[in-house]
Amino acid sequence: MPYSSLRLLRTPKYPIRSILLSQSRPIAPRISIRSARPASTSTSTTAGDAGSAGRRLKNALYGTSLSLFAVFTYLYITDTRASVHQWLVVPAVRWVYPDAEDAHHAGTKALKALYSFGVHPRERDSKARDAKDVDLGITVFGQSLQNPIGTSAGIDKLAEIPDALLALGPAIVEVGGATAHPQDGNPRPRVFRLPSQKALINRYGLNSRGADDMAMRLRERVRLFAYHNGYGVGPEAEELVLNGEAGVPPGSLVEGKMLAVQVAKNKSTKDEDIEAVKRDYVYCVERLAPYADILVVNVSSPNTPGLRTLQRVEPLTRILEAVVGAARSVNRKTSPKVMVKVSPDEDQDEQIEGIVEAIWRSGVDGVIVGNTTNRRDHIPNDVNLPAKERQALNEQGGFSGPHMFKRTLALVKRYRHLLDQGPPRHENNHGPVNQPMAIEDNAAGGQHIPNSPEKVESAKAPATTPEGARQEQKVIFATGGITNGQQALEVLNAGASVAQIYTALM
Repeated sequence: MPYSSLRLLRTPKYPIRSILLSQSRPIAPRISIRSARPASTSTSTTAGDAGSAGRRLKNALYGTSLSLFAVFTYLYITDTRASVHQWLVVPAVRWVYPDAEDAHHAGTKALKALYSFGVHPRERDSKARDAKDVDLGITVFGQSLQNPIGTSAGIDKLAEIPDALLALGPAIVEVGGATAHPQDGNPRPRVFRLPSQKALINRYGLNSRGADDMAMRLRERVRLFAYHNGYGVGPEAEELVLNGEAGVPPGSLVEGKMLAVQVAKNKSTKDEDIEAVKRDYVYCVERLAPYADILVVNVSSPNTPGLRTLQRVEPLTRILEAVVGAARSVNRKTSPKVMVKVSPDEDQDEQIEGIVEAIWRSGVDGVIVGNTTNRRDHIPNDVNLPAKERQALNEQGGFSGPHMFKRTLALVKRYRHLLDQGPPRHENNHGPVNQPMAIEDNAAGGQHIPNSPEKVESAKAPATTPEGARQEQKVIFATGGITNGQQALEVLNAGASVAQIYTALM
């Protein structure tokens, strides 16, 4: 047999040995890798899972604790009753900003920023009742207000933070004063603290960016309110809000609250030129009246030379008549009320009688009794003041602080008495026949003041004319030295409708 054939027989076509061996080899069952792990490994895994669950629980507890801490911190910090504002924030601001005006600007910027982020201080759960469930609601100018507390002009001179101030709790916020045209006011330094007396002396001099600037800011505020509440954008939406379609006052934009805008003449306008003075006030009214619930005519700033001379009967009557006419001509369904702010230094009988006569003759709706004073007799000479405060007390400017309260209280009683007698009656044009009520300049003043809070309502009947026609009662706001609830209650019982605060917030 050929060699090649033998090789073929020796090398089979199929690997028979391999096939047989593979068929005869037992097939082992497949064993799961997990089940094949040693017992020690399984125990370790179980312990690891338990540890992971513990860590997750611990992290959840930490997260919950931090969240609760953040929530309670937010609720505490943003509550006006939090003591941190009085005992930490205010001292810190005064330490960082030794100059009182710098501190004022810093506080304004801080409130503005906090309000924009929704973390501003606010009054919670008070509405029209206090902690003892006493009704604090009042009616002023036919509007129901949450409480009888307001803030005076000078805190928000440029109308930058009216909403932030309203959130603090007062039912009335007064912004300004705004002058017809921009003016810088007096040179700095112009604000001085007397910490031991809780008092201030300022000679700002009605620094203002002008009525147009304030009107632009207030108009933008109304349009933003309209947009956020679904009334649209632009002049049409603004008109809807200003005409009451939103169900809120057109000035404050908050139910149960009102916004007052103070106006004044420019320092450069000559006091003896009454027509020019009237133009200043009317210019302010025409620009600002659409965005105000109340217009306040400032003729009593002690830091504008000659301004207080406008409180004489004839010039004051002419100015107020012009302002009332301009206010009633505003393009709005309801016109703003008009009040005049008078000086605490004009306290002679004939001066007060003249102002009251101008109020009735001009048709203004009320008077704000009080402003800062040029007098320094409120602080006795034997009071031991630090040298720096003694020096500040000698600075020129308007003094404000708790020492003014007795004078404010006495003036409120005098104005209430004279206003409730109605328009002055004249005999042969020789002056008013009504005799002023003699009231001493003291806190007791012949009026009983209750020791416990109660709802304050005016017991005065509407004034009547000699012919018997009923007159709407003139409204009084009191400002000057009011620092606590008891003092507010006293001026309210003396005849004021609202107690305004200033230095106590500064």
